[in-house]
Amino acid sequence: MSTDGFAAELAGWLEDNWDPTITLRMWWNRLAASGWSQAHWPEQWFGKGLSDAEGVEVANLIARFGAVPAPTGFGTAMAGPTLLVHGTDEQRARHLPGIVDGTDAFCQLFSEPNAGSDLAGLQCRAERDGDEWVANGQKVWTSEGQIANKAMLVARTDPTVPKHPGLSYFFIDVRQPGVEIRPLREMTGRSYFNEVFITDARIPGNDLVGGEGSGWAVANTTLAFERALSGGGRPATIALPGEIAGDLDKLAGQFVLQPSGAGGDEREARSARLIALARQLGRSDDPVLRDRLMRLHTLEFLRALTTERGQHHRRAGTELPGLANLAKMAINHEYRMVRDLIWEILGADGMLHGYSPEQLAVIDAVSPVDDHAALLEEALFAQGPPIYGGSDQIQRNIAGERVLGLPREPNVEKGVPFKDLPKN
Repeated sequence: MSTDGFAAELAGWLEDNWDPTITLRMWWNRLAASGWSQAHWPEQWFGKGLSDAEGVEVANLIARFGAVPAPTGFGTAMAGPTLLVHGTDEQRARHLPGIVDGTDAFCQLFSEPNAGSDLAGLQCRAERDGDEWVANGQKVWTSEGQIANKAMLVARTDPTVPKHPGLSYFFIDVRQPGVEIRPLREMTGRSYFNEVFITDARIPGNDLVGGEGSGWAVANTTLAFERALSGGGRPATIALPGEIAGDLDKLAGQFVLQPSGAGGDEREARSARLIALARQLGRSDDPVLRDRLMRLHTLEFLRALTTERGQHHRRAGTELPGLANLAKMAINHEYRMVRDLIWEILGADGMLHGYSPEQLAVIDAVSPVDDHAALLEEALFAQGPPIYGGSDQIQRNIAGERVLGLPREPNVEKGVPFKDLPKN
């Protein structure tokens, strides 16, 4: 289907179906039933069979129309796509409907206190018990765990083999007895991340994804989708999936955002906002600051071109090796540049900060800067993205070893059973 073809079809469907007075649940259900929610998924699995690039364009067309885009987050961006690659038809039939219509919210149970960059060193165990698995362990840095009802879990199912082949990948109900989710408060004042304690949690045997011992391969598929997500391109949405978040039964019209455009336009808004801030505070004539703002604008533009290049490759059925890793590192660099520019432009006013909604409201009321609290939260949160989803150092290793073919780092653990490896 040509871009003009599906754009016209989508516009007609939106004219007939968008209604800001129905609930978000009803709206997302309509999108799911139509195939427009995840248009880049196969037609037999709730999509339209479009390319990934066309799926991004569909999401942006929905936002520009003035409707609420499809559910976003770990379900549609990672869990669902991973099932399409590694899952069985039975697993897809059970899990994809709740993902595509937003009634299920997922989180990612990968990292552990002693297994972050070395994810394959994780110690969370899953042991067979009849037709089920029983999981025990601890996970940390679990984004959006507080609103999730399901999770992607990587656990060790065989400690007698080397660490990578001893892993398996599961979908697990995190709202069952034996799973405790504790929010971790950040320096922003928010609790986006969580630590999760798993004690004798049950997993049905048919929620093992990809087969026993294939967890490392399946997890790498999920991480590849996560890195692609980090590259941006899709419109923002403030609507959260899942019953726990409480958005599903609110009116859909509450979640309509003013469209900022797709891809590069959305990223340009970041430098444009800081340029406006510099002008407001009388800093726009500073030659050093002007140079740094131009560097940010240039990086945004180059990243937009790189995203477009990747989309052209996908349309042609080809792939640009390492693009997801490079895109993640580029946006991480943007986060750091934005952080430093916010502090530099605000100067002493940057010391005004609060950790509760009440404190932030007071700061916004007394500050001459629009959205002062939001700017500071963005600067403080910038430390997170270069770490989660695989740190910049890990991305460089992947690009060097898997894309450029550089020698791998020495590995003294190869072939050693996990149970025999030294542990903290």
